[in-house]
Amino acid sequence: MPDPARELNVQLRALEGRAQRARKAAGLSCSRREAAAATVRTKYRVAVRFQAISDWLAAPPKHATVPSAASSEQVLALVQVWCQWAGEGPNERFWRDLLEQAQVQAPARGTVIPAAAPVAGPTTQSPASGPLTSWPHQVGVIPRRASAFQERAEAKWLQEAEAGTGTTAQVLAGMGGVGKTQLAAAHARYAWENGEVDLLVWVTAASREAVIDAYAQAAADILRADPANPERAATAFLAWLEPKPTPQAPRWLIVLDDVADPGDLRGLWPPARTGRTLVTTRRRDAARIAHGRPVPVELFTPIQATTYLQQALASHERRDNTTDLAALAEDLGHLPLALSQAAVYLADTHLDAAGYRVRLADRARQLADLLPESDSLPDDQPTTVAAAWSLSLERADQLRPTGLARPMLQLASMLDPNGIPHAVLTSEPALTHLATHRTARHCGSLARQPPVVTAEETTGVLHALHRLSLIDHSPNEPHRAVRIHHLIQRAVRDPLTPDQYDQLARAAADALLNAWPEVERDTDLARVLRANTTALTKFTEGSLHRPDAHTVLTRVGKSLGEAGQLNAAVQHFRHLTDTTAHHLGPDHPSTLAARHNLASWRGRAGDPAGATAAYTTLLEDRIRVLGPDHPHTLDTRHNLADWQGQAGDLTGAAAAYATLLLDRVRVLGPDHPDTLTTRHNLAYYQGRAGDPAGATAALATLLEDRIRVLGPDHPDTLTTRHNLVDWQGQAGNPAGATAALATLLQDRIRVLGPDHPDTLTTRHNLAYYQGRAGDPAGATAAYATLLQDRIRVLGPDHPDTLTTRHNLADLGARRGDRSTETSVRRTEIN
Repeated sequence: MPDPARELNVQLRALEGRAQRARKAAGLSCSRREAAAATVRTKYRVAVRFQAISDWLAAPPKHATVPSAASSEQVLALVQVWCQWAGEGPNERFWRDLLEQAQVQAPARGTVIPAAAPVAGPTTQSPASGPLTSWPHQVGVIPRRASAFQERAEAKWLQEAEAGTGTTAQVLAGMGGVGKTQLAAAHARYAWENGEVDLLVWVTAASREAVIDAYAQAAADILRADPANPERAATAFLAWLEPKPTPQAPRWLIVLDDVADPGDLRGLWPPARTGRTLVTTRRRDAARIAHGRPVPVELFTPIQATTYLQQALASHERRDNTTDLAALAEDLGHLPLALSQAAVYLADTHLDAAGYRVRLADRARQLADLLPESDSLPDDQPTTVAAAWSLSLERADQLRPTGLARPMLQLASMLDPNGIPHAVLTSEPALTHLATHRTARHCGSLARQPPVVTAEETTGVLHALHRLSLIDHSPNEPHRAVRIHHLIQRAVRDPLTPDQYDQLARAAADALLNAWPEVERDTDLARVLRANTTALTKFTEGSLHRPDAHTVLTRVGKSLGEAGQLNAAVQHFRHLTDTTAHHLGPDHPSTLAARHNLASWRGRAGDPAGATAAYTTLLEDRIRVLGPDHPHTLDTRHNLADWQGQAGDLTGAAAAYATLLLDRVRVLGPDHPDTLTTRHNLAYYQGRAGDPAGATAALATLLEDRIRVLGPDHPDTLTTRHNLVDWQGQAGNPAGATAALATLLQDRIRVLGPDHPDTLTTRHNLAYYQGRAGDPAGATAAYATLLQDRIRVLGPDHPDTLTTRHNLADLGARRGDRSTETSVRRTEIN
């Protein structure tokens, strides 16, 4: 588990360095320590002992100490000053949470900073505080109980192990299709319904990101943790699971279902002996890695398999011969999943078991030339298992709407077996795929164009596949409407030719991209889309690089970053850079684009110096490959200048933009939109570097040119108006800024609509200057209304929503102290 104490020291040192560079770039001669001391004493009325803080920060990382709870307020006050110097909005909630985690995790390390007098000045209040006190509580959805569920010995082993040995980690390990998830679900459902646990967390653990998302959701529910930083929220949740000094500590059960790679859970395993952890996996080494007790899950016994078929068919008034059912169970290798397929097929076709065995043998012979050798089939499944699924799929294809079951199941075979959104399978690319690949005998051989497939027909084909137990269709769970076993996916994919495989992979990627909202208001949908893209990439990474890297590979990385998983976004784009270089070459445009995104997310993850270095190297390669005047080369110079500024070199950024402007004028002309954007950013950093009057003048001239070239209602024109007003407000005219922003707001509502993010940003800044102009009550009301709209439009976890929530709380805390600046002002940059 990450060490919060060490993380706190690293973050504080990095912030202190950025603040120091910012003061140096601004040409401020007053020493950092003296200026900070004066600011903190005046603004927060805290007598900070800087020598103690310096000693504390100077400790080697491995000996990182933690400030005491009593001294936390002076540290937080110092952080706010450093944030202001570094040009970053203070996020007190982030620092407070990190500080509290460090104090909880490492109280024995001691403190160096002595306690100070309580802070008399204002502090930011979080919108909700304190842990959840209403128990029981469930996070995640337990899979539905299978029909004709069999009570098995493994279930008793789980209960006996927990009651007897006290071992907390139980690992259900076995081949696919043997019913591990059903056993885990039955165990969890029993514990929940019988009041054995206060907290139940069901995690689909197919990837590290999915586990972090689930833990973050639990932390948000229980600890009111900030979901905008899932990695930190997950760490807080794991810390909360640690032993409590009270016997009334909540009892918990965490189920990690379908762990594909135990390495994904490094640092994420729940703590031992404080609760109960249940894992399902096909990896037989997971028990050793989890330090848990292995519970092997085997095939049904012959008696269990025959009994299952009898029970599954009993409700259909059938009188199948027990001997034939036992022989059928033997043909299917006693695999529970295959038995369920056979039972549904028998019930749907009214065929007897003996007749089904004949069809099964015929189909197995037909598939012998299409499927891999029997010893390379997934999980040692016999060929007759694949034959059973083939027969069921053929039957589903005959049901209305005819001819669509096979292409639909092929599309689903490329996506996440744990849940596919309905919006993906009904998207335009999905409908096009279904129409193009509808089984030929059903769409008419004389038709020039395949008949159009409607969204209603997709619902019908999903119902048909569900009827034959090839999928689990849950229309009431639109984000996870379709679940499909990975063995069925494998059986569907294996017979495909390489060309079919590539085409299907691109169709699935197109469907995901089409269903992805531009603004991720629904965080659960975003998580599921990321999981589906991860599954698709795992199956078809090579296909998604022919002829170039598919855009969905970039979209999933952007989604990770926007969800707050900044480190995961960096890792994603680093992997994408490597794989794209492998498939397409280091100089391919897709590879250079992946490097561009990697550099950007490195900066956003808190490494502006690294982003600057990466863009510097990328610039050299783009000049070599594309030439110095190529638009992509100029774009790289643009971003390099921006990260140079964000790394603290404001003067250097302004100079780089000035040089870039000359080249963009020469190559693109003075009125090209990119040229105007460079002028915009040049003005921004000119003001940040200490020349607000120059920035105001430059923006005023730019506004005239943007109106002339783009028109008064172009979004870029409105952005320039916004930033011009902001610099005017900073120059000491908050009343004028309030009036100008009110006018701009009307124009943005008219042009962009009331819910556009830029419109909401204007409302945010209007509230800010309204408070600065002497109307804190009006600003508070404006922030409160804006917060509700940002939650509705962007979602509760979007960074802009959190910024508004912060400012509203901060303004409420500071009411009556007008000498104190309110908080983060949102400034736009092109």
